[in-house]
Amino acid sequence: MSKIKPAQGSPYARILGVGGYRPTRVVSNEVILETIDSSDEWIRSRSGIATRHWASPQETVAAMSVEASGKALANAGISPEQIGAVIVSTVSHFKQTPAVATEIAHRIGAVKPAAFDISAGCAGFGYGLTLAKGLVIEGSAQYVLVIGVERLSDLTDLEDRATAFLFGDGAGAVIVGPSDEPAIGPTVWGSEGDKAETIKQTVPWDKYLGKDGGEKFPAITQEGQAVFRWAVFEMAKVAQQALDAAGITAADLDVFIPHQANMRIIDSMVKTLKLPEHVTVARDVETTGNTSAASIPLAMERLLATGAAKSGDTALVIGFGAGLVYAATVVTLP
Repeated sequence: MSKIKPAQGSPYARILGVGGYRPTRVVSNEVILETIDSSDEWIRSRSGIATRHWASPQETVAAMSVEASGKALANAGISPEQIGAVIVSTVSHFKQTPAVATEIAHRIGAVKPAAFDISAGCAGFGYGLTLAKGLVIEGSAQYVLVIGVERLSDLTDLEDRATAFLFGDGAGAVIVGPSDEPAIGPTVWGSEGDKAETIKQTVPWDKYLGKDGGEKFPAITQEGQAVFRWAVFEMAKVAQQALDAAGITAADLDVFIPHQANMRIIDSMVKTLKLPEHVTVARDVETTGNTSAASIPLAMERLLATGAAKSGDTALVIGFGAGLVYAATVVTLP
């Protein structure tokens, strides 16, 4: 017989508050067109993106995360001292160690929380949310701060006509805590490593370091058509599986918050899932661009701030990207 006592956590977990930070600099398509042969009409028709935010040197991964976290804490009514774990999803923090989560935890005033980074690309927020839910339910932390943050402008090849217009910077954060009723559904997640070459960093860090400028700085590249087909057809299946796992149908949804990769992908998923007209769909990509791990919490915050969605709404969230990896779940909005 095991001598380990059962978990002492909450029976369920929920998102208690959300916060976001968008850098002050707004970059139009006209700026992008200075380095690629294209047009504003082409960019909008291919991606739906009109503007994106790019960070200044002072708007670091940590600085943006601290701002977003402060808003999430305030919205949740939770003090930093109550945070038991900090999970940060990012691919654009250039220090391999220590984890940027430790710096963020210190700067917000958390007291010795568990703190770690994860790398799951554009699905990273979903991965972090799933881990946070588990920590709350098992009792390892009463409240968990989950952050998705990127400075993808640092990893953008401004001469790559296929990707130069896609990426933006920003941070989104949520507080996950105890709940008396189910408010974060089962996660449908996974990976398809055989498709890893479709979205990738051009060269690994060790091919760049020590080359005296001989190697072009790494950037994010992707095979656009392959990614589009995978996202539209395969991720719609994953989204449906998340609805099934939560025991609801598309008609029960109030809000759909997909990863803000591309407006065409979002619209195609809405059509494939046959979402009813009453479902509010996040289309934050138009003014924020693709912010990878930050895109879902940023879109969630904007929907709530503008009144397009309200507290208590049932939302389907799904992230997908490099790996290829994905994560989808149904949540109750804070």
